[in-house]
Amino acid sequence: MSILTAHNLSLSFGAFDLFRGISVSVANDGKIGLIGPNGIGKTSLLLILAGLNQPTSGSVHLARQRRLGYLRQESIEAFASRQNLVYAEMEVVFAHLKSQEARLHEMEAAMEAGDYDERLLEAYGEMQQAFEAAGGYDYPVRIRRTLQGLGLGEKYWQTPLCQLSGGQQTRALLARLLLEKPDLLILDEPTNHLDVDAIEWLEATLREWSGAILIVSHDRYFLDNVVNTIWEMSRAGIEVYSGNYSAYLQQRQERWERYQKVFWEEKARMQKDMDFIKSNIVRQSSNARAVGLLKRLSRDLTIAETLGVMALRSNQSWLEMDLGNVRPLGVVEAERCLHSLAEPDQRPPRLNMRLEIVHRSGTLVLRSGELRIGYPGNSLFSAREIELRRGECAALIGPNGSGKTTFLKTLMGQLEPLEGQLSLGASLKIGYFAQAHNELNPDDTVIEALQRRKGMLDGPARSYLARYLFRGEDVFKKVSTLSGGERSRLALALLAVDGANLLLLDEPTNHLDIPSQEVLQEVLENFAGTVLLVSHDRYLVDRLATQIWELHDERLHIFKGSYRQYLENRARQAAVAPAAASSWPTAPTDANRLARPAPKAASPGKNHQRQLQKLHELERLIEAQEGKLARLDEDIQTTGNTQPYENLHRLSWQYAQAQADLDALMAQWEQLSTGAHAVHPSIETVIMEKRT
Repeated sequence: MSILTAHNLSLSFGAFDLFRGISVSVANDGKIGLIGPNGIGKTSLLLILAGLNQPTSGSVHLARQRRLGYLRQESIEAFASRQNLVYAEMEVVFAHLKSQEARLHEMEAAMEAGDYDERLLEAYGEMQQAFEAAGGYDYPVRIRRTLQGLGLGEKYWQTPLCQLSGGQQTRALLARLLLEKPDLLILDEPTNHLDVDAIEWLEATLREWSGAILIVSHDRYFLDNVVNTIWEMSRAGIEVYSGNYSAYLQQRQERWERYQKVFWEEKARMQKDMDFIKSNIVRQSSNARAVGLLKRLSRDLTIAETLGVMALRSNQSWLEMDLGNVRPLGVVEAERCLHSLAEPDQRPPRLNMRLEIVHRSGTLVLRSGELRIGYPGNSLFSAREIELRRGECAALIGPNGSGKTTFLKTLMGQLEPLEGQLSLGASLKIGYFAQAHNELNPDDTVIEALQRRKGMLDGPARSYLARYLFRGEDVFKKVSTLSGGERSRLALALLAVDGANLLLLDEPTNHLDIPSQEVLQEVLENFAGTVLLVSHDRYLVDRLATQIWELHDERLHIFKGSYRQYLENRARQAAVAPAAASSWPTAPTDANRLARPAPKAASPGKNHQRQLQKLHELERLIEAQEGKLARLDEDIQTTGNTQPYENLHRLSWQYAQAQADLDALMAQWEQLSTGAHAVHPSIETVIMEKRT
């Protein structure tokens, strides 16, 4: 059953059709990712589906008694103008529960005052049961977890919304939407303004979301982890693919190959008809078959140009395709349209390409021993051993401000390391991606930009640019008119023609839509040199990286493997930490000494006294451990705000270890207290208090 359906939606601005003929539906449990190039109309479509804008034609239907929540950038300003504090704004979602809670307190006060009326007791029981079923005892925990998960720790809870930064306001609005739990959640770029830890928390939350989700996002890794359906939006409408983003790539490749086959078959058929028309209608203007064939060819060309060649095999009528009456073309006009019929878009980026790493002697690109990076008086991080070889790709990840860009500047010789020395390989030429972007002259054409950098004739220059997907008339585009993805491809082409064999890439996919990201990814996958990549684009990192260099705790930690292997290793370490913590170390710690059995030769009186001493000592250790847990909990709540979750994983492990230590201490206390009570019943009160 569908929670939302849309039929034949169109949106026009004067004579310009932004999109037309879109019909889609959202299942009750659908998790849909809407993708497409910038400017195709994704946000406009969301506004129509959410009921905030009206289409030029078509209709949208939301199932009865279903609620819809929409996160969009335009709503942030209105949300931020509210006078509420952050936590109070979250409580607004649960106003009905707070009202019930207040009524329950009134009933409790009446009963404490001696009012034991049977009707009051019955009403109290019913209301308490309804309150519990509606989550009345859980909503403070939900608020706490949601705000902390999105990086708004307790230090922000009493902050007015208007005093938050733009990114924090977006997080607060997203938190409120998640707490409202609408039946259909529409999110427009929800990962903007979120760090990696908050994105991972959001991914886990949306995977378990019980309702429907419709997401517009350029974060391919996020789509891979959350959605089960992809809507690809183009000028021809929306194509639906089952599965996540990776499944979509595979299906898109198969559809493209099928579309390519249909295109040439249909074009050959129309060319055959065109040849018949030319050989008959010119000599015999009254040839009825040629005239009828020209009319049909006019219709087919109109459909192919408007809706794509695949529509020719849909067996739909003109009216069903919203074409109305098609004007018959003349012979010359029909032939021109046939020859100019656009071929399918260029082949999608090839799948499953990986950099082939071959370790050979003499392939060293970068090596260092003990190294410290930063500015005089401001050390950012240290690194023990770094080694990068030819053909590898190292992804440098970490929170903002941890020193990633500073490290790139050190590699380029713009800064000196505070300690240690970097050794670079022989015949190494470094190309800095951001600098290549800045050096582009907006008045040059693509081919002129290349010829200024490297003297080439037109023929070799066009052949070279074709390797970076500038084909045909693309080479004559001005730099000022290039999209973000095209500028990135040109910058890489210029770096490569300069002979750069070590690319330093600082956030190369920022502000690129998904098609541009895919093209840039393909170019980088075909790059024969070495890459040091700084990026928050986890999908690109996963596709390219052979090493993960992670910055945290002011140290560079190196993991040799792909990003997914790095995540699996991190998960294993997190799982092992609590188990390791539950085993007492061999060193004679206080807890270990307390766990040792009493000597067999001791008398019953001395055993009893020793048990009481152990109980008191355990109680002291338990109290200290509980205080440690409370401090760690507070640190976890605030670490995402003070250092963008820089130390979150370390603190989580410490918390897990401290909890395991506490559990072990409590188990010993329970065992000793049971034995002590059997010998000396007078300590029953102490035992009951401790258990409580």
